[in-house]
Amino acid sequence: MVNPEVSSQAKISYRPIQPSDLNILEHIYTELFPIRAPPAFYHDVVNGCGIVSWGAVDSSRPDGQSDELIGFVIACVVLAKESEVLDMLGYDSSKSDQTLVHILALGVVEAYRNFGIASSLLREVIKYASSTPTCLSVFLHVISDNNPAISLYKKMSFKCVRRRQGFYLINGQHYDAYLFLYCINGGRSPWSPLQLLTSIVSYTRTGFNSMVGRLCKSEDGKVSTLKVGKV
Repeated sequence: MVNPEVSSQAKISYRPIQPSDLNILEHIYTELFPIRAPPAFYHDVVNGCGIVSWGAVDSSRPDGQSDELIGFVIACVVLAKESEVLDMLGYDSSKSDQTLVHILALGVVEAYRNFGIASSLLREVIKYASSTPTCLSVFLHVISDNNPAISLYKKMSFKCVRRRQGFYLINGQHYDAYLFLYCINGGRSPWSPLQLLTSIVSYTRTGFNSMVGRLCKSEDGKVSTLKVGKV
């Protein structure tokens, strides 16, 4: 499958990736991603060895293709205490079973883009993670110049929390990546410096205005007028 015919009445559904998907999964992955994965990776995915995954299929395609993958999301569960996002989530060191879901790959073949498939695949991951009481967050990395993917993650309420310098090595060249988080089950998303500054300014202004109001209250209970400049 390279350029499948796409019907305007495409019927997209989602299911776990299975052993029979091995060849098409490897084909799509190789077509979409510049980083090559070892054969063991694909075998782990289709056999669920430490991996959770969902595939998208179009049941309106001709016989023999109605259950063929047109997109996928691949993730794994990791212990929060062993993750790089540990210090961002309000991790309780007394709870050694707290986990995170790490999205390893998300891809949709070109002919099926703009059908909302990537968003639906992300929802499958979020639903899975949310149903696990010990899970604090879903997280992923994306290359810094992949603007369509970055826009999608922001639209899906993922928060960009860190830039990783030289995270990817592609054809001998290093590329930066952004780290995105989607917090659940009590995991706390960190504030960006701008959000923190805005919160401090807002809190300071509110407290200052409250203090001024108390100081300006006259003995008969009337409040005098005092203009305060905008911050």
